[in-house]
Amino acid sequence: MMRTVGLLSAAVLALLLATAVRCSRAEMIDEILNSLSKGAAFLERQREHINLDGVVGFLVLQAELKEAVRTWPHTDMVSWSQRTTAVALVQHLDQSFEKAVLALQQNDPQYYREFEPLLSWTFWTVPQEWSATDPSLVYSTTLSTECYDEQLSDKCLTLLLGTWKINGTPCIVTKPCRDTMTRFGCPHYSLSHQLLYFIIGKMRGCTNLLKGDTRASRINMTEKNYEKIFCSNMMKTNEDIVQNGLNQQNVDIFVENILICGLAGFSDFFKTDWLQHILRLQDDELGCFGRDQNIMSQMIGDELLEQLQPQLQRRVKRREKVLPDGCSSHMTAVAVGALGGYLNYFLTEQDITKRPLS
Repeated sequence: MMRTVGLLSAAVLALLLATAVRCSRAEMIDEILNSLSKGAAFLERQREHINLDGVVGFLVLQAELKEAVRTWPHTDMVSWSQRTTAVALVQHLDQSFEKAVLALQQNDPQYYREFEPLLSWTFWTVPQEWSATDPSLVYSTTLSTECYDEQLSDKCLTLLLGTWKINGTPCIVTKPCRDTMTRFGCPHYSLSHQLLYFIIGKMRGCTNLLKGDTRASRINMTEKNYEKIFCSNMMKTNEDIVQNGLNQQNVDIFVENILICGLAGFSDFFKTDWLQHILRLQDDELGCFGRDQNIMSQMIGDELLEQLQPQLQRRVKRREKVLPDGCSSHMTAVAVGALGGYLNYFLTEQDITKRPLS
């Protein structure tokens, strides 16, 4: 008799726990959808001014939303209502992209041509299976300065995309690109761009990025091995940032790591407390992320100065553009992409014990 009561108590406890988890997950999905709705309104207002990086972040979000809508479980009215909100978001974003991409083409035609393949939500794929990082893969020492060069990184990406010339062959990996993108010990943005290189290569359909690497120590390395090494170190970066305190200098790389490693399928980046950190970054009034009111007047002054110097060849930076209202194009892009990653992960039918809900 006592054994039966014990089993019933355990069953009731498990049911209550599962219900609490479902409610908690539903509340978080509501928070994410509310935040993304504000972000979509920001894109609509700024669609002619947002830079390439910003548009790409929203296109990643669009791919994540379309996958979420496709797989959304129709289990109850709350779930159905949330899916309806996601469908409206997809339609809202679709209406903004046409003008945003056209503005990019007009503002910097060469840069647009070089990265045009990225400017479609169909380029970006959502993970179908998940893995976790490995603390044993963290570098014993890390370089104190970036080993990232924007010009070389852009060149390496155009060689992958096939946009290095008109009708160029894709999936070309030169020795300088391979050596740079597989270098160990790189910090921060260098590390995230190394991972992004492998992700873009995979999504472009490049099957062997490591061909030609004759180093004995790397002979058995695969693209997946590099992804795990990079994300394990990016996890350590994020853990250190949280421990030491998020601030204006480190919050951008913190969110970028969540976005890119989430795209690579590392579910342990989707921590609930990290989600709350991202949500708190949003400006309730404008819907953007990383707004800095202190630099608004400075940015306006810089833009006026730039307009007075038309003889200088200007180039739209891919990684950052701060708009006159103080909104960060890059920060907003990585934040909405990261939130889309959270949404998809919460919707996957993984073992409940593997969900990052605590």
